[in-house]
Amino acid sequence: MIEHKNIITTKNLNKFFHDPVEFQALQDVDMYIKQGEFASIVGASGSGKSTLLYVLSTLDTDYKGHIYFDGDDLSTKSKNELAEIRNEKIGFVFQFHYLLPEFTVLENVALPAIKLGKYPQEQVDEMAMEKLKMLGLHDQAYKRANKLSGGQQQRVAIARALINNPKIIMGDEPTGNLDSKNSQIVFDIFRELKEKYNQSILVVTHDMHFAERTDRIITLHDGKIVSA
Repeated sequence: MIEHKNIITTKNLNKFFHDPVEFQALQDVDMYIKQGEFASIVGASGSGKSTLLYVLSTLDTDYKGHIYFDGDDLSTKSKNELAEIRNEKIGFVFQFHYLLPEFTVLENVALPAIKLGKYPQEQVDEMAMEKLKMLGLHDQAYKRANKLSGGQQQRVAIARALINNPKIIMGDEPTGNLDSKNSQIVFDIFRELKEKYNQSILVVTHDMHFAERTDRIITLHDGKIVSA
């Protein structure tokens, strides 16, 4: 029996924006994401979905309250320590794939591992190819990224997010630019990652068809969690 510990726990998480006027974007958010859980965050536009994701991911450190990530209180970490956590323990998938068009698919996938600096180049290339094989893209490895279809490019972005074997994958509208067929492919990839590899996944989405098939829906309204 696998013990499902919390990868992320928040306590009294609050976020304010001060420009042009003070606005509270997150209000007393208490939430958790378990190891191996595939969860989604939903809510109307302006409800705080992406703000919450960016705070949880350490991309935004201007908040009040506590975020515990893999047992560590992030508020006690330096900027360099947060950058290390972000690079090694969090994989990102955005609405736009942000692949470098002049690089090959393999080179794009390898970038976060190169940045991490823990492995020799040969091993990084092997790791990148392994992730591409997982996603059925190894035959595209030496193509330029801009030669792939939109759906393939988003799968490459998922492979890149997986390269450092992160504790959690965070997605900000990862199917927002995809048609229904490719959205289904991306959903199926996430589901397989969760079931086969016990991968934790947290996705912000406006697509209720996507959200309803995740393990748990966290609903935000005016910066507050109204259901989880």
